[in-house]
Amino acid sequence: MAEDQNDELLNEDNSNQETITKVTGMYKDWFLDYASYVILERAVPAIEDGFKPVQRRIMHSMKDLDDGRYNKVANIVGHTMQYHPHGDASIADAMVQIGQKDLLIDTQGNWGNILTGDRAAAARYIEARLSKFALDVVYNPKITEWQASYDGRRKEPINLPVMFPLLLAQGGEGIAVGLSTKILPHNFIELIDASVKHLKGKRFTIYPDFPTAGIADISNYNDGMRGGKVRVRAKISQVDKNTLAITEIPFGTTTSSLIDSVLKANDKGKIKIKRIEDNTAAEVEILIHLPPGLSPDKTIDALYAFTACETSISPLGCVIENNKPFFVGVTEMLRRSTDNTVQLLKQELEIRLGEFEEQWHFASLERIFIENRIYRDIEEEETWEGVIKAIDKGLQPHIKHLKRAVTEEDIVRLTEIRIKRISKFDIDKAQQKIDALEDQIAEVKHHLANLIDYSIAYFERLKKDYGEGKERKTELRAFDDVDATKVVIRNTKLYVNREEGFVGTSLRRDEYVCDCSDIDDIIVFTQEGKMMVTKVDSKTFVGKNIIHVAVFKKKDKRTIYNMIYRDGKKGPSYVKRFAVTSITRDREYDMTNGNKGSVVWYFSANPNGEAEVVTVLLRQVGSIKKLKWDLDFADILIKGRSSKGNLVTKYSVKRIELKEKGVSTLKPRKIWFDDTVQRLNVDERGELIGEFRGEDRLLIITQSGNVKTIIPELTTHFDSDMIVLEKWIPKKPISAIYYDGEKERYYVKRFLIEQEGKEETFISSHSESQLEIVSTDWRPMAEVEFTKERGKDRKPNMEVNLEEFISVKGINALGNQLTKEKINQISLLDSLPYEAPEEVHADELDVVDEETVSVDLEVDKTEEKPEQPKDDSSTKSDENDEDLDVDDKGQVTLF
Repeated sequence: MAEDQNDELLNEDNSNQETITKVTGMYKDWFLDYASYVILERAVPAIEDGFKPVQRRIMHSMKDLDDGRYNKVANIVGHTMQYHPHGDASIADAMVQIGQKDLLIDTQGNWGNILTGDRAAAARYIEARLSKFALDVVYNPKITEWQASYDGRRKEPINLPVMFPLLLAQGGEGIAVGLSTKILPHNFIELIDASVKHLKGKRFTIYPDFPTAGIADISNYNDGMRGGKVRVRAKISQVDKNTLAITEIPFGTTTSSLIDSVLKANDKGKIKIKRIEDNTAAEVEILIHLPPGLSPDKTIDALYAFTACETSISPLGCVIENNKPFFVGVTEMLRRSTDNTVQLLKQELEIRLGEFEEQWHFASLERIFIENRIYRDIEEEETWEGVIKAIDKGLQPHIKHLKRAVTEEDIVRLTEIRIKRISKFDIDKAQQKIDALEDQIAEVKHHLANLIDYSIAYFERLKKDYGEGKERKTELRAFDDVDATKVVIRNTKLYVNREEGFVGTSLRRDEYVCDCSDIDDIIVFTQEGKMMVTKVDSKTFVGKNIIHVAVFKKKDKRTIYNMIYRDGKKGPSYVKRFAVTSITRDREYDMTNGNKGSVVWYFSANPNGEAEVVTVLLRQVGSIKKLKWDLDFADILIKGRSSKGNLVTKYSVKRIELKEKGVSTLKPRKIWFDDTVQRLNVDERGELIGEFRGEDRLLIITQSGNVKTIIPELTTHFDSDMIVLEKWIPKKPISAIYYDGEKERYYVKRFLIEQEGKEETFISSHSESQLEIVSTDWRPMAEVEFTKERGKDRKPNMEVNLEEFISVKGINALGNQLTKEKINQISLLDSLPYEAPEEVHADELDVVDEETVSVDLEVDKTEEKPEQPKDDSSTKSDENDEDLDVDDKGQVTLF
């Protein structure tokens, strides 16, 4: 650049000693050089071997020092500094990170703990050596390309010949100038299986596997590229009704950081715990003790929602290829690594073939030289040239079968053979050696001709030799999103000043409404028929003369509002029933017909769609004969919140009184179980369990022999060994066959659950006891296959009608012994037919579905001028007719 060429240093006279330096353009080159250096030489691993430069130099230094014994890490760090232009701290930290991954380095001493976050001991106290796996797959000097070290005194590898997808196995991350990389670790065995599939031309998929285990949702992994996301959760189980145990933690967290996040959430009131106990040693064990009466299932969801028990990881596949950053997914990364391994194996075979052929060539020359006594031809030669020519001439008749020409170097090697070796030369042994070399050459040529099969065998050998103990640690499972508003602890109180129209958490002198959380929304109705939903705050004005205020549940179709209002100052009165499922936050809605002077005569909020009976009293005006009658809200269909409603009367209302509380007019709720996320739902995902009314319960039976009934809450967590999940029918017996470990016999029992909501064990408590089969059918059948005794025919299988075999007894009864014979297997057969008592389905009940919109019924009971049934189902037009859904961040989305 012209400016760069014109850069100069201007020195003023010595009197003022001022110096002006033009740096135009200088910073551009320097910054670009610095950025390139950080990207290529420090932060981003190479795709060829999966190492960053410092890691590569550590591995090269360890190979230099390797003698099979442990070396002090400080010694290895010092040796690495001959190749690495930075200080010992960065080398030691990088080495500890490699050692903690437990793949390339065999460690000894305190190398820290990835679970607790404890640091490793000082480098002078800990030791290391290369693992057998590293020696097997990382090094081969014969196929390694070398370069001068930073000071030119030594040679270091450009890339190590790693014959394994090491980068994917270990993972890696780094922050450079202008870019970063985050490659997640994957499972050792799964990587080998994927490489074999690639070599066979089959499709494959690989997913992360974290050393801290935990549970991962990889539905949005995006092949490890930019824009992907992996959600990772701790493994939380319920020890008892007041204790939770965390046994695995999310990747990227430690027990210390996780505990801190739990305590912080407790301090903020998001969750409520009694105390937390950290028993982590070789394995994670964090015990969370809960206050009495707190739901463990909701607390588990709250831990996922408000603490580090759930984290989100954003992968970013960036590697160095040909000295340039290259963004690539893990699938392509594995393909390239596998193909690179094949080429390295090919190079290794070609070098081995060349070595065998050289050995065969010289062994053949040696045999010819000695067997034909050519060494005698040099006895009379006086010059070195004469000796070489004499040997060359003597060899010529015997070298036609050789695979290459004889060189002067070959002849020189022949002259170096000692007389003692010539005198003891055994022709048969020499031929055996040549034959063995020919077999080795043939074998290597076969491998080269079948390189893919050889590579597959190589990967399978790695799996066999090093795959033990490297099974998947992280459980892959789709997560069901946790609604924070449903699991947050009610950490504050809501108050209302009805006359002035204020609601908030700071109005402690006014009327208490309910407990709430600081992330809740609240819904408010006023005497004028206005409705508003707003965020909980210390003090908010929503409108004077408040008649109802409560915590608002978004998309709640089961809370039904019953309302009777007067339209305008002197207009008729209408009745309506509606639900509020979605709104625009802080927008005022009119629940009346919109005329000025409208007033609400009667209002009720019903969490399960209850329909009460009210008494309507009119004022004595004119010749009205009937001043009082009853109105049943069950006769009114549920419509949209903007509907006008049904006419009650056109006369003046004196007051409306509640006569009788109502029952639910909604259908029983249908509940499904989604096996993918192991959660209940009402969104028709998974298998339909049944239709549930308020008193109905779920029956749960586990393989460990536990049974319980629970209220079907959508926040319920289920044990991994659950084998039965269905709607509980109290009068239907449970049949089971189990093995009693103490008596060493099989027993049959049938029982009913007598204590609702209590978890009970129905097999004996002996450690060897185990449940064989369980059935909730009315008349189950089982088949018993006996063990064949030596020298005898196997006894025919026995069919058992469990209903006839034993009567229904208590859950703690031992049961009847099945048989004294040794049993090989027990299996369930098709149950006998039985006509179960018919259950009235929701479709046959005289109730209303949450989403039903139909024609209104006549409800005006006046005799003076009977009103005709009116259909006022049309809705009023607002500025925007559509319902709007408001997310937790206050953003409005068209619904």
